Amino acid sequence: MLNNKLALQKHSHRRLNILNGQWVLVAPHRTQRPWQGQVEKAATGQRIEYDPDCYLCPGNKRASGEVNPDYQHTYIFTNDFTALLLDIPVDKLNQNDLLIAQSERGICRVVCFSPNHSLTLPEMTVEAITKVVDTWTAETLALAARPEINYATIFENKGAMMGCSNPHPHGQIWASELLPNEVEHEKVQQEQYFQKKGSCLLCDYLNLEIQQGERIICENEGFIALVPFWATWPFETLLVSKRHFATFPEMTSRERFFLADILKRLTTRYDNLFYTSFPYSMGFHQAPLDGESYPAWHFHAHFYPPLLRSATIRKFMVGFEMLGTPQRDISPEVSAVRLRELSEKHYLSE
Repeated sequence: MLNNKLALQKHSHRRLNILNGQWVLVAPHRTQRPWQGQVEKAATGQRIEYDPDCYLCPGNKRASGEVNPDYQHTYIFTNDFTALLLDIPVDKLNQNDLLIAQSERGICRVVCFSPNHSLTLPEMTVEAITKVVDTWTAETLALAARPEINYATIFENKGAMMGCSNPHPHGQIWASELLPNEVEHEKVQQEQYFQKKGSCLLCDYLNLEIQQGERIICENEGFIALVPFWATWPFETLLVSKRHFATFPEMTSRERFFLADILKRLTTRYDNLFYTSFPYSMGFHQAPLDGESYPAWHFHAHFYPPLLRSATIRKFMVGFEMLGTPQRDISPEVSAVRLRELSEKHYLSE
């Protein structure tokens, strides 16, 4: 006869991602599985502050022929190989409800975090990261003023393992006419919860996490970093504002500083986990910029890092995870403990 008591750290089970409505399979008993799969090469090479061949360094020529200014802090420009264009026909296609397409206008911007080619967010000062946050805020305001732009996805792909084509510290902003898939899912989930409960989904979730404490990594006056209950990637984290607001421009100057602080503290822990420049895809989910009110939306960011067991062994989403349901071995609670116990002093500075 089966025991009806489910042990989350022992038994296989599913957890619901309350932000997108999808399930993730957790199999904690598989953590002892031997690994004979692909092992990545550890990052090597000399770290230099300026690379004459880098198209993002100050004073260098980009592929477009334009020359970067001698910038001292952040620098932003329209991507030379933009995925979204503004000057295209506005049209739709529908053939027998089988072949369906529509135009998508937009702008892609590149944000250089620092003129120093060798730095990443955890190695920058909080003051320097605050200038990045200020840039994200100013760009959001500028994009929101454009009638053809309704959303701005602000993100960073860090490391060659995540497809980053240039090691110079930078991120991107893809501003689109329509809501991206993940944003649409989160909009629906947050609004349904708000209508049902009369309160904010992430406010209530954050209060529960604070009560339990087992998945929180670090916090300051403005933000909390935690491993979400439904995390899919081994060391996935969620960054949530303590105050309820929806977009970058709604942040106070102190909150922008607190965001910079928590970004440095979290990414430093990532680097210290395996003593490597920790790869990830990170992005902010703010409310749509269409001028409408979104009382259910709560500002947050996702970190999706691929590393599993070391700096050279990564997690792959294949097989059942692509054809069925995403799956993880190490539980979110164990990941949170490992990240929480790490030093906030970067290993390269020790």
